[in-house]
Amino acid sequence: MTTALVQSDPTLPGPPGSVVISVDAMGGDRGPAAVIAGIAKSAQKNPDIRFIVHGPEPELRRLIARRSKLAGRCDIRHAEGVVTMDDKPGQVVRSAQGTSMWSAVESVRNGEATVAVSCGNTGALMALSMLRLRKLPGVNRPAIAVLWPSRGPQGFNIILDVGADIRADATDLLQYAMMGASYARNGLGLTRPRVGLLNVGTEDHKGRPELKEAHRLIAAAAAVEGANMDYVGFVEGGDMMSARVDVIVTDGFTGNVALKTGEGTAKLVGDFLKDAFANSIMSKFAALLAMTSLKRLQKRIDPRRVNGGVFLGLNGTVVKSHGAADATGVSAAVKLAFQLARSGFNDRLKMRVAQAAEAAEQAGPAEGWAEQPAEPAAGPAQQDAASGRTPQAEAGH
Repeated sequence: MTTALVQSDPTLPGPPGSVVISVDAMGGDRGPAAVIAGIAKSAQKNPDIRFIVHGPEPELRRLIARRSKLAGRCDIRHAEGVVTMDDKPGQVVRSAQGTSMWSAVESVRNGEATVAVSCGNTGALMALSMLRLRKLPGVNRPAIAVLWPSRGPQGFNIILDVGADIRADATDLLQYAMMGASYARNGLGLTRPRVGLLNVGTEDHKGRPELKEAHRLIAAAAAVEGANMDYVGFVEGGDMMSARVDVIVTDGFTGNVALKTGEGTAKLVGDFLKDAFANSIMSKFAALLAMTSLKRLQKRIDPRRVNGGVFLGLNGTVVKSHGAADATGVSAAVKLAFQLARSGFNDRLKMRVAQAAEAAEQAGPAEGWAEQPAEPAAGPAQQDAASGRTPQAEAGH
């Protein structure tokens, strides 16, 4: 892949605090026009962001030329191929070279950009990210973390994993807790985030053996001096949007089901409100009187404003924007990428992963708790992306 058009060189020193973000312009359902409109919105709000944009050069050149705010702030990397939403992760790993998604991740791998942003196929993006960036030392399973609307002072909680892998043992859940807490500190600005472990009840005796063991490990890790997090114990589904906790830890299967259920419920409530206010002349008049409050509510629960799932546990930061994101959604994902890059998030994450491994080793196995028998060896379709594994990621975020 070669540089088809150089409008600026992001590898050269930029203004103090400038950050280079690698953007896959071709992955979203709305096409490159929405992606370019989104990065233009970000560029207008923040002069410290510069971009490497990946996709067909003639089309991207034309779209970028229409946006005065992007003048001199974009490099275009020509990439003819596109990873579609229907492509299987295993197939993508074998044939993705030359696609915009591959090129976007490669810019992070080569050190040209700090973060990659893509609206494309979640499973394919995770597979490529694991293949090209590799997992952090000590990480067994990377995780996808998303922001969840809540009653907390920051307005959002973090939930992970939401679909990178459907399984997670106790050590994986400990790593998720440490990585999620690091994300909360760097992405939400929380000095000492509160971490909870999702379970079917808050009592210590409830849950599967691996959850009980993770409960013990996370509590021990949080008690270590310098951990900078508080463990609140088991939490239930109703706590996911509460002010009791900042980070909710779970396996990818449960997290993905919860995420999709929450999205569907929010849409259902929105549709019910529209129907209710359109039911009669009086209800329409009431809606008009309540317009300011309704707009405030819409803004708070608008999923576009919290768009962006972060891949945690890799040697590089990747932000997955929703496939159907419009300019507002893409801009939100870029803003998140910028915040994480500016904070030195991935270096801090490496430290937290190392601490998680040390905490697990010091804690040792719980008395009376035995390791579960090993599962049968995975087939080729389930192997690690770094060795041919196809991740289970189907989060759609």
